[in-house]
Amino acid sequence: MCGLGRVRSRVRRVVPENDNKPQAMTYEILRRWTLGHALDPLHGETRRKLALVTILAWIGLGADGLSSANYGPEEAFLALGEHRELGLFLVIATAATVTLIAAAYAQVIELFPTGGGGYKVASQLLHAHAGVITGAALVVDYVLTVAISIAAAVDAAFSLLPSAAAALRLPAGFVLVLLLTWLNLRGMKESLALMAPIFFGFILTHGLLILAGIGLHADGLVTVTASSIGDATSMAEGLGWFAVVAILVKAYAVGAGTYTGIEAVSNNVHVLAEPRVKTGKRTMALLAASLALTAGGVMLLYLLWDVRPEAGQTLNAVVFREILHAVPGLPPGPATVALNVTLLLATALLLVAANTGFLGGPAVLANLAIDRWMPHAFADLSSRLVTKIGILVIGLAAAALYLLAGADVGMLVILYSINVFLAFSLSLLGLVRHRLRERLTGNNLFRLAVAASAALVSWLILIALVIGEFTRGAWLAVTITGGFTLLCFAVRRHYERVAAALKEVERLLVERRPPGRDAPAVAIDRSARTAAFLVGPNLGSDMHAFFAVQRMFPRVFANYVFVSVGEVDAQSFGGDRALERLKQEVGERLAYFRGYCRSHGLPNDSYAGFGTNAARELTGLCEQVRKDYPNAVFFASRIILEPDNWLTRTLHNRTAIALQRRLHLKGMPMMIVPMLLDISGRPSGTTPRPLVEGSTLALEAACRRSTALSTV
Repeated sequence: MCGLGRVRSRVRRVVPENDNKPQAMTYEILRRWTLGHALDPLHGETRRKLALVTILAWIGLGADGLSSANYGPEEAFLALGEHRELGLFLVIATAATVTLIAAAYAQVIELFPTGGGGYKVASQLLHAHAGVITGAALVVDYVLTVAISIAAAVDAAFSLLPSAAAALRLPAGFVLVLLLTWLNLRGMKESLALMAPIFFGFILTHGLLILAGIGLHADGLVTVTASSIGDATSMAEGLGWFAVVAILVKAYAVGAGTYTGIEAVSNNVHVLAEPRVKTGKRTMALLAASLALTAGGVMLLYLLWDVRPEAGQTLNAVVFREILHAVPGLPPGPATVALNVTLLLATALLLVAANTGFLGGPAVLANLAIDRWMPHAFADLSSRLVTKIGILVIGLAAAALYLLAGADVGMLVILYSINVFLAFSLSLLGLVRHRLRERLTGNNLFRLAVAASAALVSWLILIALVIGEFTRGAWLAVTITGGFTLLCFAVRRHYERVAAALKEVERLLVERRPPGRDAPAVAIDRSARTAAFLVGPNLGSDMHAFFAVQRMFPRVFANYVFVSVGEVDAQSFGGDRALERLKQEVGERLAYFRGYCRSHGLPNDSYAGFGTNAARELTGLCEQVRKDYPNAVFFASRIILEPDNWLTRTLHNRTAIALQRRLHLKGMPMMIVPMLLDISGRPSGTTPRPLVEGSTLALEAACRRSTALSTV
C-alpha cells in the first residue's frame, strides 16, 4: 500500500448532530441514563481508567473462584455419603489442586499477555479445532458461572428466611440475572467499585469463622486425622483400595466446582493494568491462596464440627451457626446477627462471582468472532466500550439455564464443572505440548512438570464427571457444548466461503501495486458534482461500486471523495499497538483510492474517522463532506449473498442500510450499489458476480486497466 506520508487525509472523530426530533432526543437521554455517557476509545486515558489493577482484578476476576467455597466443598462432602471421614483427604486434594492449576495458568498468562486464556492456548498450541471446542466450553462455562452463582446466592439468602418463602427463589434469581446484565452494559468497572466492600467483607468474616472454628475444636484435629486414616484402612480391608479410591475420585470430581474461576484471570489479561503479565500473576497468586485456604478451611470445619444436612439450609450456614453459638461470651442475639451478616456477604459475593461471567464470557465470544467462529457483531463495542451483544447473550442464556435447571445448584454444578474441565484439559494439554518443544533443562523442566501434572488432574476429573454423572446432567452439558461447537463450525465455514469469493473479486479489481505513487495531485473544485464513496475493509467490493458508478453516471461527477471509518472493536481496543494498526489500515485504504484517482487525473479527497459505532461515525463524516462539497452524492457497496436467508443476513452487518436511512432523513442523497456473491457451492455458480445490470467483473477489470476512466 501507498505510504501514509504521501496521502493528505483528514482524520476526524465527528459526532453527528441530533436529528432535532423529539423521539431522537428522548432516545438519546434514555440511552445515557441507562447505559451512561459514551467513552472515547481513542483516548489513551480511557483504557487506563478501565484497566484493572491487581486488587480490582482480584475482586472482579477472582470472585468466581473464591465464591465457589459456598457450594463446591459442600457438593464434594455430600458426595462422600456415609464415608464422610474421608473428607480430610479431600481437604488436602482441594488445596493442592487449586495451587497446581493456578500455577499452570500463570504460565498461560506469560505466553498470552493479551488475554484469550484457554481458547488461545488450545488454538495456537494444539489445533484450531481444539481451540473452538475450548472456546465453546468456556462460553457455556461463563453462562453457567452466572446461573450457578445466582442459584447459590439465592440459596444462601433464603437460608435466613422462613421455609414459606421458598416459592420466591426462582423469580428472585431471574430478576438478579437481569439486574447484573444491566449493570454490565453500563461498564464493568462501575459494577466492580460497588462490589469491593462485599468481597473483602466475605474474606474477613469467613476467615475469622474458619480460624475460630478450628481454634475451638483444635483438639479434634488429631482425632479427625486418626479417624480418616483408620476408616480408609478399614474400608480398604473390607472393600479394597480400588473402592476407596473410587469413592474419593467421585467426590473429588463432583466438587470440581471449587476449582472453577481459576482460568478467568488468563482469559481477561487484556483488561488488566500494565504491566499486564505481572498484574496477572499477582492476581492469580491472590486467587489461588484465598481459594485454597477458604475452600479447604470450610471443608475442614465440616469434619471438625460433624455437620449434618438440614432442610432449607446450606452446610456453610449450619456450621457457621454452630461456631458462632459456641464462641465464649458471645450472646445469642449478636451471634445471630453475625450469622446473618456472614450469609448476606456470601450472597453478595456470589453476585460478584456471577459478574465474572459477564466479564469473561463476552471476551471469549469476541475472540471467537475475531477468528470468524462467531458472527462479527460479537466483537463490536458499545459506546461504553463493552461487548454489548456478548453481555446480552450471556445474560439471556444464563436466565434460560437457571429456569431450565429449576435453580438446582447440584445439577448446575455438574454442567458447570464439565465445561470448566473440558477447557482446562485441552488448554493444559496444549501447554504441555509447548513445553515439550522447549529445551528441557532447569526451569523449563519444572514448568513442564507443573503443566503435565495439572493436565493429568484435569483429564481425570473430566472423565470421572462425564462417566459418573452422565445421567444426572452430564449428558446435557455434552449436548449444549457440542451443539454450540457445531454452530461455530457452521459460522466459520460461511465466512470462509465469503472470504474466498471476495478474494476473487479483489484479484480482478484491485491492483497489486498501489497506483498513483508518483502521480501529481489534481486541483479540485468543491462546488462541482461530487461522488462520495463510503469504503470499508473489502477493497474489491468498494472498487466494484466505484466502477459501477462510472458506468451508470458517465461524465457526471467531477470530484471523487472517499470516506472510511475504523471501527474500534474488542480486538483493536486491546492496546495502543492495535489502535495504531487500525489507523494505519484506514490510512492505507484511503491512500489506495486517492492514488488510483490521481493516476487517472481525477480530483479527489478523503476523510477518516474512528469509533465503536460505524454508522454513527460515518454519519458525522458525511455531514462534514456535505458541508465541504455541497453537490455530493453518497455511494456505498453492499454484499448480497446467495443463498439469501435469515442466517446469512444475521452474519453480516447492515451498516449501509442504516446509514442510508440516516442520510435520507437529513436530506442527503445516498445510493447503495449491491454486489451478488454466490456462495451456495453449486458448480455453475461458484464465481462471484456483481448485481448491476449489464455489468461483469471482466468489464470492471478492464476498467481498472483503462487510462480513460472518466469516459467508461
